[in-house]
Amino acid sequence: MHIPDGFLDAKTAIATAVFSVAGLGTALRHAKQHLQSREIPLVGLTAAFIFVAQMLNFPVAGGTSGHLIGATLAMVLLGPNAAIIVMSSVIIIQAAIFADGGLLALGANIFNMAIVAPVSSYVIYKTLRGLLQNTKGQLISASVASWCATMIASVFCAGELAWSGTVAWNIVFPAMVGIHAVIGVGEGVITMLVLSAIAKTRPELLTGTSFQIHRNENKPVLIYGAVIVIGLLLFVAPFASQLPDGLDRVAQSLGFETKKIENMGFSTPLHNYRFFGIESPTLSTIAAGITGAGVVFVISFLLAGILIPRKKNINNSPHSM
Repeated sequence: MHIPDGFLDAKTAIATAVFSVAGLGTALRHAKQHLQSREIPLVGLTAAFIFVAQMLNFPVAGGTSGHLIGATLAMVLLGPNAAIIVMSSVIIIQAAIFADGGLLALGANIFNMAIVAPVSSYVIYKTLRGLLQNTKGQLISASVASWCATMIASVFCAGELAWSGTVAWNIVFPAMVGIHAVIGVGEGVITMLVLSAIAKTRPELLTGTSFQIHRNENKPVLIYGAVIVIGLLLFVAPFASQLPDGLDRVAQSLGFETKKIENMGFSTPLHNYRFFGIESPTLSTIAAGITGAGVVFVISFLLAGILIPRKKNINNSPHSM
């Protein structure tokens, strides 16, 4: 759902950038109040995992692929404010280094995937959790929230395209909603599977007591997380679908794909998730993925370290708005 440059006009790009700055600023302020110092490694690992997971497109109906957005996953693990920060970090790096999403469209992409998606999933998830109390209910709530967040983000994306005059609302709305209804199923299933694995191995991360992890447990958490991220790149990335994603397929079918502007006249360091100088496509993608995951981990880790005072009381809830 990464909007490239050329799809949005100036007023839409500026408006969404303003909303994104305001939303991210609010999230940073609340994160500073509610997050804990012992959560810093989890913030970095979540960002790295989501970055890698977004590289792994899965095929859906009609010659289209989809990929995990990851907003609900981040929200469940970290709360909505940290999720906004994590998702924003991932999307900024994707645009700046990998040309995945336009630089001028960065505000829209952050707004849709890093603000609308985690906030809407938070509201839906918390509502369902009030009805479904046990672990199974938590997984179902997260899965449903993931699907809904994908749908809501696609509606906003359609609205931005229509407001820009790129394509009529009555045409782009059913197209975007239709394809992302299917992609959202994949989002929900992946989110539920990941959270199910976490529930079996580190259940405290899903019970609101993740900040009681002892400091000396940070090292194994980082090691396990790194192994998972690298494993995804080594064993899953080579088999990721090369089919166009939902927005690309809609652009092709509705005839506005030609409006796309590549790279704004300059080349990004790891364009199209390829590492310069490595001839093998598979090895090139793996190297680019490891590099990107490392960058988003470091940025999120350092940002969390700056925001979160080391002396914070461990009883504050990470899921407060």
